Amino acid sequence: MRALLAAALFVAAPAAALAQTPVAATSLTLADAAQAPARATIIDGARWNCDGAACTASGGTAQPAARACRRVVQRFGPVTAFSYKGVELSADELAACNA
Repeated sequence: MRALLAAALFVAAPAAALAQTPVAATSLTLADAAQAPARATIIDGARWNCDGAACTASGGTAQPAARACRRVVQRFGPVTAFSYKGVELSADELAACNA
């Protein structure tokens, strides 16, 4: 009985720890809200949803934020702000992303 209880706790402990891990935000602000897609768009595994110029995403492949920005700009157009999995791009990085 003790072995069964110990095994159950061993399996449940990591799952509980993972459930409490905060998810880093992924978002952007489009320079032109008219370019926002009307429905969810998947780019590199990230599912983007836009409400006007404000867009948020969930999921996505592991990649540098600057690359993720360039991939989104190719589809949505220029951005004025970009944060990928908690990494916020600087003004210089945004300029390079929009180039």
